[in-house]
Amino acid sequence: MKRLFWIGALILVLGSLSLAQQFRTFPEIKASGKILIGTEGAFPPFNYFDDQNHLKGFDIDIGNAIAKQLGLEPEWKAHAWDTMLIALNQGRFDFVIASHTITEERAKAVDFTKPYYCTGNVIVSRPGGPQTPEELKGKVIGAQLGTTFEEFAKQFNPKQIKTYQTNPDAVQDLMMGRIDAWITDQFTALEAVKSRDLDLQISGLLNTEQIGMAVAKGNSLLLAALNQALDEIQSNGVYEQISKKWFGKDIRCK
Repeated sequence: MKRLFWIGALILVLGSLSLAQQFRTFPEIKASGKILIGTEGAFPPFNYFDDQNHLKGFDIDIGNAIAKQLGLEPEWKAHAWDTMLIALNQGRFDFVIASHTITEERAKAVDFTKPYYCTGNVIVSRPGGPQTPEELKGKVIGAQLGTTFEEFAKQFNPKQIKTYQTNPDAVQDLMMGRIDAWITDQFTALEAVKSRDLDLQISGLLNTEQIGMAVAKGNSLLLAALNQALDEIQSNGVYEQISKKWFGKDIRCK
């Protein structure tokens, strides 16, 4: 949730845009009646396309609830993960909700809302495979490209880190024995195992991460509006209803 982008490339892009504002302000968004929301569409159960090619997931429901709270019509735009925040700063979306972990590096390029949920990383492996950090040493670990999972895996002294554009590709290689373990978000791991009835084991949490929505750097009025809307859906019961729909519990940060 929670992904680490190529910050060097992003800073270069931002530098080239520094002389001109690329985002719509909140008053401009309100005047249009529509808010443009970016997401990936390949990260179930948070954001994904169903069989009818409709966007579904926790992120989608939260984004729709926030748009409603703001009195705006949501317009969703799916975008490749590795350039999503670059596109945000180019004005392609008004905000992004795609399970981005709030990190210091990312915060240099975009502005984050307060966290809208908390989670953590886990190890997924075949029965008898590694389930602790110590057991990952010298192993081949899979992780989605450009994510915090990829960065997180480096500390375990693996033999190799194989990266994937999407998580289903990592799951396939894990089942085929091409990797020894897959590091991902706890909820993504549970969804992958449950939805495909896979014979895989999932470790306990290795860490905790705060997940935020992102706006273009300097878009302070929109940031404030999103934070207020998030507070409101968390206090009026809408957030809890959505969270229990997808996870059976409230996953907001405690």
